[in-house]
Amino acid sequence: MTNCNRLPLLLAATSYLWCLSPYAAAQNSDKPTMRVISTPTGVQFGLFGKKPKTPAPTLFVFAAAIADMNRQRIYSQAGEHLARDGWLYVTLDPPCHGASQRPGEPAHLVGWAHRVKQGQDLIGPFVKRCRQVLEFLITEGYSDPASFAACGTSRGGFCALHLAAAEPRIRVVTAISPVTNLLALREFKGVEPRLVQELNVANLAQKLGTRPLWLSIGAKDQRVSTADCTNAARQLKAASLRRQAGNQAATVDLVIAPVDGHRAIPHAYKLAAQFIQQQMVRELQLRKQAP
Repeated sequence: MTNCNRLPLLLAATSYLWCLSPYAAAQNSDKPTMRVISTPTGVQFGLFGKKPKTPAPTLFVFAAAIADMNRQRIYSQAGEHLARDGWLYVTLDPPCHGASQRPGEPAHLVGWAHRVKQGQDLIGPFVKRCRQVLEFLITEGYSDPASFAACGTSRGGFCALHLAAAEPRIRVVTAISPVTNLLALREFKGVEPRLVQELNVANLAQKLGTRPLWLSIGAKDQRVSTADCTNAARQLKAASLRRQAGNQAATVDLVIAPVDGHRAIPHAYKLAAQFIQQQMVRELQLRKQAP
């Protein structure tokens, strides 16, 4: 098996990025079935896989509405890789997607801009729903309370980072071609900067300063802005170093590959899964060493 060196904050494009994941040798290629479950509080979520005999590590994965995540399995590939090592993974509707779209409001990112313009809380209700699902998974014995991670693609990466900033039980975060600055999106054209300032990922740095983070993006992603993603990663890295000096600082990796347009870099989901697994194993070892 080829070993992959942990990538530092990588700001220059690489000609090609490939790493053999420890999951590549897995023999079981069956994709877990997704079923929709509701919490006692009425929050719906998609659960991939069966309830384990003992609480399992669990990945929150975000990109699109629950129904679309079941049809477009590319967005949950990191979860598929982790499932081969006993992980569960779950998904929820992002704001303005699926059941979270409110009557009379636009859908998807146009809806995000609409909520911001109206002075409505874009992320708070989403985080609240995720927390209710997290509590349900722990209470019902699905999930190990010490082993939660989050992964998201594009707008889902924005959601994953915000969830982790608000919920310390999310121990590791990966974001693939993530939205980091809402003003980079065409849907937010004309929105006043002051309305999105606190929402942008660079401003989550202090809250995310102790969590391992892995971000990836193409070198020419004009949809969400490679430059904005790079800037956010710098801010996140700086916050990590301020919070925990030297070797104790949480890992913040940014991978930029020569990909044009708004597409995932090669092997993005496999690399994201590998990062999550490595960081969770490292944290488990540190907990065992603690007095």
